[in-house]
Amino acid sequence: LNLAALLAAKGADPLVIDLDPQAHLTGICQAVVEASERSLYGFYSRGATLAGLIKFTPGNLKIIPSHLDLSKVDAQLGKGPQALSRLAAGIAKENLNTDRPILMDACPMLGVLSLNGVFAADRVLIPISTDYLAVNGAAQMDRTLRALEHVLKKRLERRYVLTRFDARRKMSFDVERKLRERFGADVCATRVAENVAIAESPAHQKD
Repeated sequence: LNLAALLAAKGADPLVIDLDPQAHLTGICQAVVEASERSLYGFYSRGATLAGLIKFTPGNLKIIPSHLDLSKVDAQLGKGPQALSRLAAGIAKENLNTDRPILMDACPMLGVLSLNGVFAADRVLIPISTDYLAVNGAAQMDRTLRALEHVLKKRLERRYVLTRFDARRKMSFDVERKLRERFGADVCATRVAENVAIAESPAHQKD
């Protein structure tokens, strides 16, 4: 949400796709979904066009919203190559990525929906909170992405961004050091500091 808002402020006209069945991003954006078919679920279940599912948020962002029914997609599509590349094919067919950046918000569990995002992406941005368990999660994600590269026939570009960084805690710097030792230049220079305004913003449906 915040990355999309920044790109919009710079005039980039981003499109946001909510791939997470929890639909938190959709809710924060106040995107009203009249029925599941009017969400991204309609693309998977009925072959609706992606462009036809775009909604405008009160902040004038463009979003293809999510719906809880998206949780059915894993069972409905299976895990073959055609299922995993369906979103990439839809974006390419409709030429949605020719003049704007597309941001996809996905569940961290790599099911069919998240893998659709990975297969459609030029780059994966992995947020890591500054605690030790998050480092383990990043290592697991890296192993998973490496395993997918033989299917994608390329190295999937990725970036790790440190979030909830608290400069008062030694652990924050320890986690940063471990990540930079392991992932080098793939770790973003920017650190997102622990910030009350960021934590409170979803409750006010604001970026």
